[in-house]
Amino acid sequence: MASNARLDHRNPLVFDTHELGRRPGAMQRLTRTIDAPRDFGVQGVIGVPEGAPVELELRLESVMEGVLVTGTARATAEGECVRCLEPVGLELEAAFQELFTYPDADDRGRVIAEPGDDAEDDEDRFFLEDGLFDLEPLLRDAVVLALPMQPVCQEDCPGLCSECGTRLADDPDHHHDAVDIRWAALQGLAGTMKDGEKDEMSGADAEAGVDEKQEK
Repeated sequence: MASNARLDHRNPLVFDTHELGRRPGAMQRLTRTIDAPRDFGVQGVIGVPEGAPVELELRLESVMEGVLVTGTARATAEGECVRCLEPVGLELEAAFQELFTYPDADDRGRVIAEPGDDAEDDEDRFFLEDGLFDLEPLLRDAVVLALPMQPVCQEDCPGLCSECGTRLADDPDHHHDAVDIRWAALQGLAGTMKDGEKDEMSGADAEAGVDEKQEK
């Protein structure tokens, strides 16, 4: 990833390495709590709400090529269960590590030309800019990888009834009597025939009664 134009040191996700220095082996530990940026997660599925606190623990190590950044981000992600659509809360912990390269050094620490001479190589690299680095792109990637692509409220969530939308976890005995539409017409016809048979039987009984009276 090539160097972006002018990083702002006031941005809470921009860090200054001047205090660390360029002596290989030097190390610095930092902690910082930031407000989550916008669209921090898997959009439309689950993520850390904008403005929610994100706790960062970082270790900066000076190496020949630049500064190796190792860290952990902790936050609470919110989303929706993919089975029953109930709200889901998840304690998130995302680990990450990346080398931020000095713009004037190659992989062996040797002085080279400014970044951008080899665009293909620059796309896969993170650069320091005036001793500053922007953690946001790296942090976003780490958070997305740490989040579930299909969040559920519980591992055995049965989801929703496909016919009426009832949440099955709230009503384990919920069910519908299945009626095959192919037999619905025949069932109606059968009911009509039964009613007709009843009428015929009633008529026959009535005639039998009259005959019995006449015989008497």
